[in-house]
Amino acid sequence: MKRFKIIPVIDILNSKAVHAKKGERTKYKPLKSYLFQSSNPVEIIRILRKKYNFELFYIADLDSIIKKAPNFQILKEISKISNIDFILDPGIVDLEDITNFLRFRIKNLILGLETIKNFKTIIQSLQILNQNNIIISIDMYNGQILSNAKDIKTQSPIKLIKKFESLGIKKIILLDLFRVGQKIGGIPQLYLDILHNFNGDVYVGGGIKNYTDILNIKEQNFSGVLIATALYDGTIEIENLRYFD
Repeated sequence: MKRFKIIPVIDILNSKAVHAKKGERTKYKPLKSYLFQSSNPVEIIRILRKKYNFELFYIADLDSIIKKAPNFQILKEISKISNIDFILDPGIVDLEDITNFLRFRIKNLILGLETIKNFKTIIQSLQILNQNNIIISIDMYNGQILSNAKDIKTQSPIKLIKKFESLGIKKIILLDLFRVGQKIGGIPQLYLDILHNFNGDVYVGGGIKNYTDILNIKEQNFSGVLIATALYDGTIEIENLRYFD
C-alpha cells in the first residue's frame, strides 16, 4: 500500500512565498507564519525540511503562470536542497514550456488544465516525459472546469479523467481555486466520484480545514493532500504531521 502523502504548498509570486485565497491572485500577500520568519521560498522549504521532516513540496510558480516570467533562479536553489523532492506547476501552455523546466530536479511536472493550450499538448508531453513524471491538475472553480482550451473546458471532470487514464496518466490533483485559502473543509461529492472513476493516484488540494479533514481524506483512499493555510496559521498542529502514517 502506498504511503499517504502530506504535501506543503509554496505559492510564489513576485519571487516571494504568498498566501493564496480563492484564486484572487492580485490580492495575494506575502506569506506569514509562526513556523518561519521569512517569505523567501528557499528558506521556508529549508526550515520545513530541517525542523519538521517534510520531504515533498508542491510549488506553484505564479510569476510563470501569470506573467510568463519563471523564477528559474529560485527553482535552481530549491533543486540544490538535499533530501527533498518537489512537484511544480509553472503554468505549462505548450511543449516548449515543458522543455524549459526539464533542467531542474523536479519529481513531477504539473500540467494544469487552467493554462494548457489544448488536449494535444498532454498527448505530446507523454512523448518526452515518463507518465510517472506527469501530474494533471484538474483545475476548477466551484466545481466547474477552469481552462482556456476549448477541447477541455466543455467536458465534464469525469469524462476528462477517463480520457487521461486512457492515455496512461497515473496521477491527478483535484484543485478547486474557490476552496483555496478558505478552510471550507469536507470532501466534495465530485472528488469522490472522480476517485472512484480513476485508476491512479488522486491528490486533493484546497479547502483543508483541520487535522480531521486530513484523516477523512486518507480514509477515503486518496493518495495525498496539499496543505497551506491551515498548516501555516497553526490550525493544524505541525507536530501531528511530523511522522504522519
